[in-house]
Amino acid sequence: MTTQASSISGEEVAALMAELGDSGLAIGLDSAQPDAVPFPLGSENCRPVQKLAGLDRIGERLSRRLRDAIEPFFRSKTQVTGEPIEQRRFDEWTADQREFASISIYRLRPLKGGMMIALDADFISSMVDAFYGGRGVISAHKRSEFTPSEERMIARLTDMLIGQLKDAWADVMPIEPVLASRETNPSYVTVTKPQDSIVLQRFTLAPAQGRPGAVTFIYPQATLRPVEAQLSAKVRDDSSPIDNEWRQRLAYAVEDVRLPVRSVLARPELTMAQLMKLKPGDVIPINLAAKVPLLVGATRFAEGTIGEQEGRAALLIESVGKGNEK
Repeated sequence: MTTQASSISGEEVAALMAELGDSGLAIGLDSAQPDAVPFPLGSENCRPVQKLAGLDRIGERLSRRLRDAIEPFFRSKTQVTGEPIEQRRFDEWTADQREFASISIYRLRPLKGGMMIALDADFISSMVDAFYGGRGVISAHKRSEFTPSEERMIARLTDMLIGQLKDAWADVMPIEPVLASRETNPSYVTVTKPQDSIVLQRFTLAPAQGRPGAVTFIYPQATLRPVEAQLSAKVRDDSSPIDNEWRQRLAYAVEDVRLPVRSVLARPELTMAQLMKLKPGDVIPINLAAKVPLLVGATRFAEGTIGEQEGRAALLIESVGKGNEK
């Protein structure tokens, strides 16, 4: 059975084109086209955050170390959760922040740029209360400055965080953050231009008692660009110094490993017919080579001659050299 394809009449085509023209979807040959705007590739401020995947490894190390470092301040068990790396414009991040917070600004030497550590103000107050024997429960109230105890706590906490950060960055490159200033109002921070991109590495801290909070490491992407290759590498280059004590202990352990050693005196060949006719009492003639191999596994380790020592057969080593068994 054959079918005939349906066709559209000229009137129907004209009606469809008229509808498209009314909706603004039809483009005529004589319609005005907007001028093309040149775009230099690679000059955009916001690059894909996947290029900085090495920060994930740094974040994993920080997550493991921050818990042990934070717990003495809260005097209780603390759960640390690392959140996925986020990339935003600096002005967007600033607009979302509270008017009062702790922001420590550092120069990230030897890189040409800086970084920040942002802490929640209420989290700092809760930590101070727990550190001095309280339960970490505080009442929410509006304020514009930290108390002397809170300022000392911020200094101690950020010093600890910087130490952990340096250790976590050691596999990428040695860094030396130097404190430049501290701010309490995010709108006053000028670590980068408002339209520039920043990378956020945030950790949520939930103590057993007290107020949960967050620690956020903030990197301007311009600061990280010189080390994008190191941060995007899937396998790091292990250039750490050799542990001589470990090598010596390993050498002692290897010396006690027992290996099967054997020597082959001869390798006579028989036909299948001769092999099938073998019976007790038959003699197979063999020719001893001048030198026989000493085999370790399947490797020819040495060569020597067969002799006798103290009534037992022995092998006199004449040369030592590694090679495949033949």
